[in-house]
Amino acid sequence: QVQLVESGGGLVQAGGSLRLSCAASGRTFSSYNMGWFRQAPGKEREFVAAISRTGSTTYYADSVKGRFTISRDNAKNTVYLQMNSLKPEDTAVYYCAAGEAGWRSPKAYDYWGQGTQVTVSS
Repeated sequence: QVQLVESGGGLVQAGGSLRLSCAASGRTFSSYNMGWFRQAPGKEREFVAAISRTGSTTYYADSVKGRFTISRDNAKNTVYLQMNSLKPEDTAVYYCAAGEAGWRSPKAYDYWGQGTQVTVSS
């Protein structure tokens, strides 16, 4: 069982930056691939980024590639999402997730956080 708690969301102007954190409970954090997803009002939850258990492999949605960076610190049971050059279309609730198989599909993840709101003003 893994419990996930996101933090770091907020309101930022276009072009600005935010760093999201996701703290995990339990001793098995390093056993899971970690992902970030987002969901805007009226839209489906979409993949943002994922990172392998050791952090050696990362994946990004085309819409955030070159602007967002996912990383993890297994000693701190935490995964991060550094978001730079933010755009109004990045506005959404951001969720972190833990899973053992797959990368881009929400179905690949077994545990989810409660989400943190990111709002980018134009």
